[in-house]
Amino acid sequence: METINMTMAYCVKCKASREVKNPQNIVMKNGRKAVSGTCPVCGTKLFRIGG
Repeated sequence: METINMTMAYCVKCKASREVKNPQNIVMKNGRKAVSGTCPVCGTKLFRIGG
């Protein structure tokens, strides 16, 4: 069975965990991996470390 990896992050505006729209893998200055994108409901920028 195939698993689908959906990136989730907490939206502080919606106060709920949402699926990241247009997720982009990035590397922070300290070398840690993160995922950045937008909330599909309100459009606020979402950020999750370790994604």
